[in-house]
Formats: sequence, structure tokens, C-alpha cells
Amino acid sequence: MLKTKDILDEKNKILHTKSKDVTFPMDEKDKKMIDDMIEHLTLSQIPEESEKYDLRPGMGMAAVQLGVPKRFFVVVHEYEEGKFKNYVLVNPKIVSSSEEMIYVEEGEGCLSVNRPTEGIVPRHARITMEGYDVDGNKISYRAREELAVAFQHEYDHLDGILFTDRIDKKNPYKNKDKYRAI
Repeated sequence: MLKTKDILDEKNKILHTKSKDVTFPMDEKDKKMIDDMIEHLTLSQIPEESEKYDLRPGMGMAAVQLGVPKRFFVVVHEYEEGKFKNYVLVNPKIVSSSEEMIYVEEGEGCLSVNRPTEGIVPRHARITMEGYDVDGNKISYRAREELAVAFQHEYDHLDGILFTDRIDKKNPYKNKDKYRAI
């Protein structure tokens, strides 16, 4: 099982590098990592389990956060109390996005950022992302609101971008009135 200490901290240089495309068939170690990521993210969102295993709650994780600079990520979305849907995207691309911009009102978080952060991260309210599943089959997801934010956040990791890089350093709440809070 993945532990919190297995997740790289923002100070680690690898988090600021661009990940490489995955070739198929996917490496068995990478497939096992995906299973571990799903388990970790699911348990981290269940308060009793999160406390039991000392996990910070998280909804998504990119391979690079575990020191593997490959283009895949996992999002475990709790769409209803205690009900989760797993999204695994390999070599993803954003193929369309809404003009409407949103931000997470209480602020975005990241399992690699272990400090409080102030500011807003503008994100598209709706996106369509294409990529592949672990077997190399083409997949497409249309995401909105919270799920769209998670996809964009994890996608950024693949390009070496942390959410903190998207917060205006001089004015953390810049243009807040132009975006919708979620």
C-alpha cells in the first residue's frame, strides 16, 4: 500500500519536469502503481480509513508524484457519499475546454504540497480529455466542475506544473471576480 511518505514533496525537482509518453503494452510495474494509486486515493477519502492509515485526503495523483515521469494519472471521484468512480488516463490530451472559468473556493490542494497556500487557480469549467486506458484502448471523458478541475490539475503535473505555479505571486486573488467559485 502507498504511504504518504511515498509521494514526492514539491521541493523535488522531478515534479517540475515534463513526463514522457507511455508506450504500449504498459509496463506491469506501472499497472501495479495505478492499482496502488486507486487504493490510496479511495482510502484517503474515507475518513475512518484516512485516519487509520494516516493519509491526507486526495482525489488525484500523477505518476510523477511517485517519482515516475510518465504521462498517466488517476482520479478517484466520490460522486455520491461512499461511491467512487475511478478514472485512469494514459497519454491524455485536452481536446476541448469551455470559455467559462472557475476556481475552487476553499483553494486547491495537492498531495505534493505540504503547506497552506493562498490564492485562486483559474480552471476551465468543462473539458473533454482523450487518452488511453491501461490496455491502450482510446478513451474520452467529458468532465465538468470539480472533476474538470481534478483532470486539469493532474494533467498539469504531466507537464511539470504545480497548482501553486498557477497562483499569481503578487496578487493571489487576481481576477477572482471574473471566475465562478465552486
